[in-house]
Amino acid sequence: MPSPGNNRRFPFFNRLVLPLIVPALILLVWQVLSDRGFLRPSILPSPLAVTRTFQGMAASGDLFSQLKVSLIRVFEGFGIGAALGTLLGLAMGLSPRLDRALTLMTGLLRPIPTIAWIPVLILWMGIDEGSKVTVIAVGAFWPVLLSALQGVRGTDPKYLEVARILEKGRWEALIRVVLPSALPSLFTGLRVGLGIAWASVVGAELIAASSGIGYMIMYAREVSQPDVMLVGIVSIGLTGLLMDFLVVQLERRLLKWNQAGKESQA
Repeated sequence: MPSPGNNRRFPFFNRLVLPLIVPALILLVWQVLSDRGFLRPSILPSPLAVTRTFQGMAASGDLFSQLKVSLIRVFEGFGIGAALGTLLGLAMGLSPRLDRALTLMTGLLRPIPTIAWIPVLILWMGIDEGSKVTVIAVGAFWPVLLSALQGVRGTDPKYLEVARILEKGRWEALIRVVLPSALPSLFTGLRVGLGIAWASVVGAELIAASSGIGYMIMYAREVSQPDVMLVGIVSIGLTGLLMDFLVVQLERRLLKWNQAGKESQA
């Protein structure tokens, strides 16, 4: 079992250098195989070729314009899905009767993959922005709903009993006891939901779109530009990593008490 002291002894290495070792080795092997002719550029360009394409698309603004379209869709859909998931999850957690009433419905709909809704929503809503935003909202809805529900259920009964003893009203107990207890679980759901929302917009754009990062990848495939395809894929990963990082930083700022508890247990 690793000692916590080792992590404190080399913070720079563990946080910055260690996560880069495996990606650096993969890129090195990839470049060597490309230079030796083992990889065909028409199928898998070298990392240097992809980097040059990335720099060119970034300098021209084409890459960022496509990312901007996708990000707007994600923020709209994620905002709707996360808000609905939070409200319904809290309501189901606070009301066992509502939870039982919706158990069958949620059990039937939750296992359906988000991408399976794309053809149906296109049929109902067309190929405009509404169908894409709805797909993203559906993808973000379920993890946030389940996290909010589990967060409410995980509230320590002792805290609720103290609230009753102090004669706190139902709304005050909800705001001061239930919500703070549910926030760590809710933030986990928001992180998962944001990742699914980002993946959902790419899937929707691959099928029906005239702009966005998913459309850029599909168009590059049709015109045989593997370097542009890889630029799009790398951009998706980097953007998703950045969004997750921002959510984690927001969680640490808002839930300092939770972070202090984790550090004390380490």
